[in-house]
Amino acid sequence: MFYNLIKETNINEYLKAPILDGIELLNAQNCTINFPLHKHETYNISLITKNNFHTDLIDRSFVASVGSIAITNPNELHATPCDSEIGNSFITFYVPPTLIKHLVGTNNIKLKKRVIYDKKLFSDFLWLSKKQHLLDVRFEIFFFNSLSVLLTKSGLNKNDNRFDDSLRLFLKELIVNEENFSLTAIASKYGINKYKFIRLFKQETGLTPKQFVILKRIDKSKSLLRCGRPIFDVAIDCGFYDNAHFYKYFKQYTGVNPLEFQSTFVS
Repeated sequence: MFYNLIKETNINEYLKAPILDGIELLNAQNCTINFPLHKHETYNISLITKNNFHTDLIDRSFVASVGSIAITNPNELHATPCDSEIGNSFITFYVPPTLIKHLVGTNNIKLKKRVIYDKKLFSDFLWLSKKQHLLDVRFEIFFFNSLSVLLTKSGLNKNDNRFDDSLRLFLKELIVNEENFSLTAIASKYGINKYKFIRLFKQETGLTPKQFVILKRIDKSKSLLRCGRPIFDVAIDCGFYDNAHFYKYFKQYTGVNPLEFQSTFVS
């Protein structure tokens, strides 16, 4: 049960629905992990079931209380510190932008209101989280109805792009060549010292180059794990030193270890 008060911490489970483009969920119970600055390609819809839920964005923070719904947008940097002693419990739906487009008919939509207080809507999403395994068109209809209500209550904005062309070209280069990433070499290529480069990069992205590279490696590792690649091979292919190094960062950013994540997709 989602509301049980148990002493054991970090009872986290990663789930995947068989419909709705394979929408993914994280069921975190008594989670004590402090998730560092990171981002997702999805909309995160989190049901808060125990303890106030803090979200730190680049320019502000917000708190969602028990019984409310917290929202973050795709590619939005955020950190979620959890209570280090008794933990936080929450259920997060990772909603692909394609599902939002299905409802509103356009891409690059940004949800405005970050915390929704609505008992019925919360109850509806909680029910959906418990029934995510169903292959039933009624589940899909109920999900889209609930999502429509959420979009109405949050409000919509057209997302803007913060990156200029030169930074976008740099990021593309960094993504392609991240295995051979050298801060000194890239800063030299752009004609500035590495400390100024770090400052400018963080000013534009909210992350240091190192944090950016780790996030890209975690994203790449998720794709390989979903395909059933051996975990050690994934670790090495994604630039981690060994399994221990990989496990440490993967759980820090996702809430579950690579094996737990992979078992959701590979039987």
